[in-house]
Amino acid sequence: MRKGTKKNNVTLREKPLSNGNISLYLDIYRDGVRVKEYLKLYIVNKPKDTMERQQNKETLQLAEEIRTARESELNHSAFGLVSPVKKKINFLEFYQNYVDTYTKKDLRMMQGSLQRFRDFLVESYPAIKNYVKPEQIDKEMMISFVEYLQSRSIGEGARGYFQRFKKVVKYATEKDIFLKNPCNGVSCVVDDTALTKDVLTIDEIQQLAKTPYQNMDIKRAFLFCLYAGLRYCDVVDLKYGNVDYSGKRIKFEQAKTKGHSKNSIVIIPLSQTLLSLIGEKPEKDDYIFKLPSHTGCLKALRIWVKRAGIDKHITWHCARHSFAVNLLGECQTDIKTVASLLGHSGLKHTEKYTRAVDSLKERAVNSLPEIKL
Repeated sequence: MRKGTKKNNVTLREKPLSNGNISLYLDIYRDGVRVKEYLKLYIVNKPKDTMERQQNKETLQLAEEIRTARESELNHSAFGLVSPVKKKINFLEFYQNYVDTYTKKDLRMMQGSLQRFRDFLVESYPAIKNYVKPEQIDKEMMISFVEYLQSRSIGEGARGYFQRFKKVVKYATEKDIFLKNPCNGVSCVVDDTALTKDVLTIDEIQQLAKTPYQNMDIKRAFLFCLYAGLRYCDVVDLKYGNVDYSGKRIKFEQAKTKGHSKNSIVIIPLSQTLLSLIGEKPEKDDYIFKLPSHTGCLKALRIWVKRAGIDKHITWHCARHSFAVNLLGECQTDIKTVASLLGHSGLKHTEKYTRAVDSLKERAVNSLPEIKL
């Protein structure tokens, strides 16, 4: 090592205690700053027998292993690398430990954010639902997680859960578990004006319908949502048994509000378009649309929308937005009817769509060329 070059290192040191034992600690030197980390490991100063000598030996070996791991982490971090030890961390366990030691007032929201992430993994990433390495959590997964939250949580709930999730990820990044925060550039927007950006117009829906896509179940299901206002979590569970062919209506219970809302049961009249998307009833009851995971559907949707020449960031939940905005705007349907079709318990959640319609009208008026007198 050249003279004057600073080195990050970790040294195992001893501190005599008043009871005659010795406490082991790490002397950590990093970027010119020295800190101590007490290991809560102790050795007997003057062992009396073979057993105490063996215990001292094992304790020192453990302390040395910890020292080696800490030094490895320190040096990997200095070169912008994740240490081999931290690469093997199960992020779900890290998250659970964070929640278990959390003491702030929003503990329930923090617990909820962890449960939402677990549920998301079960649905979208079943292969890693119990063991998630930090390197598997990337920006694409975070975008999918936000879409999942927006499809399952009412109003500010989605943003609240994602804010807590980001807090844990930020802490993990500070601990060098992530080289780069995977949440950077990913936001969970729930403001009303955002609805105007991700709505498909009736013309665009027709354009999308005419554009071929190889997976007909995905195509049929998304078009069905555009014309019925369903979420992904509801359309994926629809069965032919939900359909009343003679009465031309479909009845189902919303997964999002099941068990805690009197409006969780939704009945939607079926137009000829919706009936044709459903198809004829088979002899044995089955799922109407055999869909892949939420993440798989999102990837397919992006390809299909791009192929249709639509320059918008369209997610599955945009179908619900489009349904509401088009009914209120183009079809001039009254707000109570739209609220009933969406399964809202009141008008509060439906009113955001009326504001989105107003925003679209304002944009249309402002797009007219200026007249100079």
